[in-house]
Amino acid sequence: MKQEITLTVSEEKGRIDKVLAAHLADTSRSQIQHWLKGDCVFVNGEPVSANYKVKKNDTIVVTPPENIELELSPEAIPLDIVYEDTDIIVVNKPQGMVVHPSKSHQTGTLVNALLYHTSDLSGINGVIRPGIVHRIDKDTSGLLVVAKNDQAHKNLQEQMMAKTVIRKYSALVHGEIPHETGTIDAPIDRSKSNRLMNTVREGGRKAVTHFKVLKRFTDYTLIECQLETGRTHQIRVHLKYIDFPIAGDPIYGPAKTLKGQGQYLHAGTLGFKHPVSGKNLLFEVPPPEVFQKTLKKLEK
Repeated sequence: MKQEITLTVSEEKGRIDKVLAAHLADTSRSQIQHWLKGDCVFVNGEPVSANYKVKKNDTIVVTPPENIELELSPEAIPLDIVYEDTDIIVVNKPQGMVVHPSKSHQTGTLVNALLYHTSDLSGINGVIRPGIVHRIDKDTSGLLVVAKNDQAHKNLQEQMMAKTVIRKYSALVHGEIPHETGTIDAPIDRSKSNRLMNTVREGGRKAVTHFKVLKRFTDYTLIECQLETGRTHQIRVHLKYIDFPIAGDPIYGPAKTLKGQGQYLHAGTLGFKHPVSGKNLLFEVPPPEVFQKTLKKLEK
C-alpha cells in the first residue's frame, strides 16, 4: 500500500478533485479521478465522489491502492471482428469476456486477444488497456471500438465526450413496462454498502438512459436502451431503479430469474464518425444465441 495522504482544509472551497490537484502538484488529474472512482478518497471518514464540495475544516484522507504489476501476454483467443482498417477495430465481444486485465483477471481478456491479433494499439490508456476507448461489462455482449493509434483514440474519446457516439443496447427486463418510451435521468454513485455495486444517489455523477419498448411478454419486456452518458453499470442501475431490473443480472436483478450466462444485455448498435476519414460508420450485431433462444421461449 502506498503512503496515506492526509489534508486538513483551512480556506479552500470547491470540488474535491480540483482541491486535490492544487495540493498534490506531482499527481495527475487523471490519477486523482481514478482514486475518486475507486473509493480511495475519504472526507471526514466517508468516501466521496469527484463533485463533492469541500468545506472549511474538512479532513481529506487519500489511501492510494496497491500498485498492480501485470505482465500482458498475447493469447490466441478467437475474435469476432466486425470491421478493421489501419486506425480502428470494431469487435463483437462475447458474453463472459473481461475487456482488460486486472488483478483478478490477468488472462483471457479482450486485450490479451487483441495483442495476439495486432501489434498496433494506441497507448493512451497505458499498458493495461492498450487500444481500449470504452468498455462493457464482462457478462454484457456486443460492440466495442478499439483504437490502433493515438490519433484515432483521441478523436474517438472526443466523440464520446461530445455525446455524438450512438450506443444502443437490447435488454430483457423483469416486468411489463406499461409505456412505450422513457428517459431515466438519475445520478449514479458508488454504493456505500457494497463496493461492487453502483446506485442512484443525490450528488452522484449525471447519468441519462433513454429506452423504448420493443416487445412485451408475460412478466418480461424487451427494450432498446440508448446511452446519453456512460457510467459504470449505468443501464443495469437505472433499470433496477425504476423497478424493471435486467433478467439474469447477478448483482442488480432478483436471485431467481431466467437461466443464462449473466444479464440479458447486448450492445447491438454502435455508430460514430471514422476518426481519420470522418465517414459515418454504423454497426449492428444480433444478440448471442442464448439471448435469442430465450426470446423464442418467451414468445411461446
